[in-house]
Amino acid sequence: MSATVVFRPPVAEGDGVSSLRVVKLGAHIGARMDGIDLDGTLGPATVSAINDALLEHKVIFFRGQHHLDDDGQLAFARLLGTPTRAHPTVTSRGERILPIDSRYDKANSWHTDVTFVDRIPKASLLRAVTLPEYGGTTTWASTEAAYDQLPEPLRALVENLWAVHTNQYDYAADYDGRHDDLADSERQYRDEFVSEYYETEHPVVRVHPETGNRVLLLGHFIKQFVGLSSAESATLFQLLQSRVIKLENTIRWSWEPGDLAIWDNRATQHYAVADYDDQYRRLSRITLAGDVPVDVHGRRSRAIAGDASRYSEVVPPIALAG
Repeated sequence: MSATVVFRPPVAEGDGVSSLRVVKLGAHIGARMDGIDLDGTLGPATVSAINDALLEHKVIFFRGQHHLDDDGQLAFARLLGTPTRAHPTVTSRGERILPIDSRYDKANSWHTDVTFVDRIPKASLLRAVTLPEYGGTTTWASTEAAYDQLPEPLRALVENLWAVHTNQYDYAADYDGRHDDLADSERQYRDEFVSEYYETEHPVVRVHPETGNRVLLLGHFIKQFVGLSSAESATLFQLLQSRVIKLENTIRWSWEPGDLAIWDNRATQHYAVADYDDQYRRLSRITLAGDVPVDVHGRRSRAIAGDASRYSEVVPPIALAG
């Protein structure tokens, strides 16, 4: 049976809600928030309750938000943080809102968004627009739970390990030799994705800026671990990544019209399941600016190539929760 926690924030003018019901969906990740219509007029107490739920559950879902359009989604997003540009390199499809459009890319690989820049986003808000008749689910994994479950010898290793992230990894590794077989729209999207080169060194373990908890920073944008060979990096990556995506650390969401999901990009990976054949699928994504990751020794991530200042501000972390 699902566990339900009821938030009862003080009702301020324009709040529009007297209570939020938070239904926990998994032991390590995932919750649904009921009893609220999202918009840009929610009061501070309600916004704080939503952010608290996000920190605790890593990804939160809202059903029945049929009233939202792109403008309404953006207005609500601004209550939770500072929106980035739609994407560091994919700039042809929108300024603030990135269409997640199956005609261009299906993102069916485990990743944390935009880790190839130094200022990793805080969170993303994804709203269903057009859904296939079947399939098209999205799965999230808790990188905090994965760290917590590491045996001590692996913790000692990863807390002193850094990795090179680049926006060329995705295509160089997964699509080599098939570029000529792609549809024009998909080829143009991938060419735009790598039109400006980014490379950043991040710690494999970062300290979450709001909770103070330690999380693993991995995903498909990793090119290589610093100081290790390509072969050694691939072996170690698979070992660590398999712990992140252990089924007990994941939540899988079946989208319905009117759904909106928010995930903590600093403590999760996600995977869009491409099991809907050639049906059309489109969602609208807004990303919130974050800070530069810091490792357990206080060292900050380092940008090697590419200037992300046009993409996103660096937003200082707020005081630790609790």
